[in-house]
Amino acid sequence: MFTSCQKEVVEVTNPNEAEALVANSELTTLISSTSKMDGSKDNIIDRASCMSVELPVTVIANGLEITIDSEEDYQVIKAIFDEFEDDQDSLQIIFPITIVLADHTEIVVENRDALQNLAAECQGENQPDDDIECIDFQYPISFSVYNTDFQVINNVTIENDRQLFRFIHRVKQGEVFASLDFPVTMELADGSTVVVHNNLELQNTINDAKDSCNEDDNNNFHDHDFTLDRLNSLLVTCPWVVHDFDRNAVNLTDQYREFVMSFKEDGVVKVRARSGDVLTGKWTTRLTDNGALIKLEFDSLVDFSLEWYVYDIEHGRIKLWAEGGNKIILAKNCDIVFDQTKTRIENYLKECFWRVERLNILGTDKESDYIGTPLKFENDGVVKLRVKGQLVTGTWEVLEANIGFVLQIHIDGRPDLQLEWLVTFLEADLIKLVNINNAMVLKRFCPDGDNDINYINDVMISSNWQVALYTEGDVDKTDNYFMYSINFLESGAVAVTDPNNGLIDGSWLAYRNEGLFLGLNFGIEPPFQVINHRWKITSISQTRIELKDFSSTGTVERVLVLEVK
Repeated sequence: MFTSCQKEVVEVTNPNEAEALVANSELTTLISSTSKMDGSKDNIIDRASCMSVELPVTVIANGLEITIDSEEDYQVIKAIFDEFEDDQDSLQIIFPITIVLADHTEIVVENRDALQNLAAECQGENQPDDDIECIDFQYPISFSVYNTDFQVINNVTIENDRQLFRFIHRVKQGEVFASLDFPVTMELADGSTVVVHNNLELQNTINDAKDSCNEDDNNNFHDHDFTLDRLNSLLVTCPWVVHDFDRNAVNLTDQYREFVMSFKEDGVVKVRARSGDVLTGKWTTRLTDNGALIKLEFDSLVDFSLEWYVYDIEHGRIKLWAEGGNKIILAKNCDIVFDQTKTRIENYLKECFWRVERLNILGTDKESDYIGTPLKFENDGVVKLRVKGQLVTGTWEVLEANIGFVLQIHIDGRPDLQLEWLVTFLEADLIKLVNINNAMVLKRFCPDGDNDINYINDVMISSNWQVALYTEGDVDKTDNYFMYSINFLESGAVAVTDPNNGLIDGSWLAYRNEGLFLGLNFGIEPPFQVINHRWKITSISQTRIELKDFSSTGTVERVLVLEVK
């Protein structure tokens, strides 16, 4: 069985007895420690890393009453404390509050004495503890639950740390006998991910990562324990992407989102705008009693030109703050290619296929026209678009322009693609392109070597299929597909035979995108045109495929089930 970080579990193969979790094993203990609640993020409030205050909570910081609704609001307290260097900082909590302990138990605390008694049971600042904060599970994950004869009697889906901790506690107590369904995706402290395929890989991955980051178990909600050398080294390791931006209390995130910053060791900093323009400035750092500061100086990028206080460094992000309502949140992305060249762009494009993830032409979304139809850029300037299993051939070229690099595409009959696109964002698996009033995002599709995709492809082409269930919300529309036969071809074509032996053709593509998906495209032919979609694969076997359409909030809006005919 394999899973993703989406909302559903994808079932492929049954686990075996060798993968069963042992109650007192090292792996079971590691999973338990990884799923413990990390209480260090709100230490500025409760001064304890083994527990956390449930939000919202109201506090009085240096006489100012504020309500903390989210983790981002912790920096408001810090900003108030740092406003003056010669005052005495104080924080009062408005009780009662709810405290969440490391084992996810919730306790209502009525006063400060009770809170301090709980905090006293924790380890001191930056002292070793048994929670693992440097690696996390990407949810959902699932477990197969056995009876004593190693027969699967249930499948349990886990959505968060709390559920995982409590389930593993039952395993450790011998109440349930279970195995984890693989593969599982783990997220490291720097934001990168690792896919593991069995118990041994999982145990080694957690062991390798558990001490690989600074858990920041102090009570200050900032990194006073890093050196200036460490900060400087961190800044130059990879490009940094603007995630959030405030200037003079005005939110400018829409203006500067996805601007990329590259810090050089010689004190030069470059910023690449979404338009492709590269602006050059200077950067310096210094360390004060209140922490580190980064000074940015640009001739033309005045909103960035300021001395910024580093108020937090965590999990691949740096958060900067300055008086007067100024804030920048930068996210590290080592996959981004900052110094673009014609050759580098060409080499990226020629690797694998590329899916049209987004396409907006004159304000109209057009990406649905390209579901299941990937592009292939070849060595000799030939580009091929796979449509209904056939390759439509055109030409492509990367040109150097004053404002950057332009991708020129020419495919007859495809005016939406047949444009000159400015390359604005380039990383290993993603290319963003724009021109006047139009935008396109391409994502790399490399099926070779992906065992999950190969399995799905083999299942799809091995049989004829029928629609066993199709629902929109609570409305069952399965009868619309009665007696249709669906045949998925290895070429990427899909052929549907109707009850009168008519034929509907289309395209299909199984791919990975933070989960496993099946793209279906039947054009405008009813009744199949309504299931043109990039469906999330939630379970698959040799005889049954379950697909779901999720809303942006994770609600299941539609369900499509295919079964062997």
